[in-house]
Amino acid sequence: MVHRVFNFNPGPATLPLTVLQEAQKELLDYSGLGMSVMEMSHRSRDFEEIIGSAEELMLEVTGLSDDYQVLFLQGGASLQFAMLPLNFLPPDAVADYIITGSFASKACQEAERVGKVHIAASTKNDNFRSIPEQHDIKLSDSPAYVHITTNNTIYGTQWKYIPDCGEVPLAADMSSDILSRELDMSRFSLAYAGAQKNLGPAGVTVVIIKKNLLERASKNIPAILSYKTHAEARSLYNTPPTFAIYILKLVLNWVKEKGGLKILGDINKKKAALIYDIIDKSDGFYRGHAFKEARSDMNITFRLADENLEKIFTEEAAREGLIGLKGHRSVGGIRASLYNAMPMEGVEALSRFMKDFMNRKG
Repeated sequence: MVHRVFNFNPGPATLPLTVLQEAQKELLDYSGLGMSVMEMSHRSRDFEEIIGSAEELMLEVTGLSDDYQVLFLQGGASLQFAMLPLNFLPPDAVADYIITGSFASKACQEAERVGKVHIAASTKNDNFRSIPEQHDIKLSDSPAYVHITTNNTIYGTQWKYIPDCGEVPLAADMSSDILSRELDMSRFSLAYAGAQKNLGPAGVTVVIIKKNLLERASKNIPAILSYKTHAEARSLYNTPPTFAIYILKLVLNWVKEKGGLKILGDINKKKAALIYDIIDKSDGFYRGHAFKEARSDMNITFRLADENLEKIFTEEAAREGLIGLKGHRSVGGIRASLYNAMPMEGVEALSRFMKDFMNRKG
């Protein structure tokens, strides 16, 4: 039996074991073709079946109709920060951004390179410990679109509701919580996510876009940066990350076999509650960063009394096979990422370690 650790890294993150085993089985010979998916032409009928199946599965598990199209692109969320305004922010318009963390800020900064931006709400003043309430959001008069980041990986906060933006298209960076819970995805005109947290390996970015929004995309940008280009080519305009898309398809099948987003959401809430309960009952030994009403089920962030104790925590945890618990370099502390593929056994092992560490060091 191969030794595997419990990987709490925020991304690239842990993948379902059964997905890895299936990929391992098919690594040298996919479907009797005598070659790996990594060696397969992206123009072949066999790969077109893989990418077509992945697109259908994404719409199915998210509950979306064929009013939407799924694109498999590259460049991560960082490229989407630029592609979104390049396609949908005309020179005479304004885009509204809601700032709830580092990546939301970066998305806004990229949009500012393209055109005019309005900050509709921000939680920077409380060090990104909260999520704005609906009444805190002040939209501009006629925004081209509104952008949010549904889960904030670094600070451990998560939107628990979808903001009401009226008829204005709502766009979302869902990189760190896509497919983690049941959501009315039809409220979004565009959603994107780097795969390396909940969807698959690094290298592929999923974009889910409403077809009627595509009709408004700019025609005056390079073809490779146009959503229309990729939509018309069914994500095959240039050579896509074929193996990453294949793994993503296996992950989508796994999501479906697990019972879908309602079941996964319930499991994720239980996993997160197990760790938050220890933090809340630790009498200040563990201090959570996010306010309770904004806590993420995906990324649990907390501090200890001093940085030296945090270093000891992560070192001892790693020796116990609990890796990737060091907080982001910009904020420090501890971060436990509990994405879909993190098994309950891993969360239980972390909870036991946290209790033992507190008993010894508290």
